[in-house]
Amino acid sequence: MDHAVPAAGRQPSPERIFQMLNAYQQTAALKAAIELDLFTAIGEGNVSPQALAKRCSAAERGVRILCDYLVVHGMLDKNGKAYGLTSDAAAFLDRRAPAYQGTLTKFLNSPDLMDGFKDLAAAVRKGGTVLKREAVAPQNPIWVEFARSMAPMMALPAELVAKSLGAEAGHDWKVLDIAAGHGLFGITIAKHNPRARIVALDWAKVLEVATENARKAGVADRHSTIIGSAFEADFGNGYDLVLLTNFLHHFDEATNIGLLMKVHAALKPGGRVATLEFVPNEDRVSPPVPATFSLIMLGETEHGDAYTFSELDRMFSKAGFVKSEIHQLPPTPEQLILSHKQDGRGRLSTAGDVG
Repeated sequence: MDHAVPAAGRQPSPERIFQMLNAYQQTAALKAAIELDLFTAIGEGNVSPQALAKRCSAAERGVRILCDYLVVHGMLDKNGKAYGLTSDAAAFLDRRAPAYQGTLTKFLNSPDLMDGFKDLAAAVRKGGTVLKREAVAPQNPIWVEFARSMAPMMALPAELVAKSLGAEAGHDWKVLDIAAGHGLFGITIAKHNPRARIVALDWAKVLEVATENARKAGVADRHSTIIGSAFEADFGNGYDLVLLTNFLHHFDEATNIGLLMKVHAALKPGGRVATLEFVPNEDRVSPPVPATFSLIMLGETEHGDAYTFSELDRMFSKAGFVKSEIHQLPPTPEQLILSHKQDGRGRLSTAGDVG
């Protein structure tokens, strides 16, 4: 039997195997540091193991070992025996930071999601999740936690999407936000466009979170709701814009096409759909974050996937849309796909035409 020949100049090593089999410890370490409020403590000036142990109500040995581990993995700096925050940790993990994202652990590391990876081999054999209740099961309470916990991570993408759509031009938009969750994408458009009216669709308990966020943002008078499933609820019609943010990846192509046909019917002539997704390149192994997102869908859903742009373009085309285009949203790892419904004169819309 022939064996693969290693790349020139590189000897085979078990190091990567060792690292991957122990990678769960990175999750545990970051989660523990967030629970201990370690990053906030360092930001406050507690930089020695002794000071951190006192501030975090922990053992000095435990704090030292955890901090050293986080230095190795790029979340902390170390100078002598003093620890400091890296730029990422300062921006997102110090509780005092405006963009604090420590709440992500409540959703991303919840048993409901992590259990999908306890027997990944079984999911691979099946070709879908082995969870008794997949993530997108009707009324799954994890989406209430999603709405509460994931909003900080979505604040920047919501701003970038609103800018890409030309919200600040102030056109009279009627916007449908499908599977709104926290509601930030529609709410952000309403904040930038005082003439935009948002209709958020989701389960009732989830919409309570979105409604509260709309109130806090000062747009509650232009924010209404539709309770129910995106596949069953009556959307109404006359929409200038439909938001599909982080939703299509949960379902197979046929299901998505059926939903997109329903969306197409709800749009005005010349209307647009703004889809936010993790879109891998056609090779499906790059860039790293979108390419690895498919595994999340394998563990958590029956038929979900991270779709390439050509696959998404095909879905929209089959649903009646005349053109789709992809836009990068740096520094986020996601992409924005804008899909156009033909107007009554056989033309495509522009940001100025919609509404």
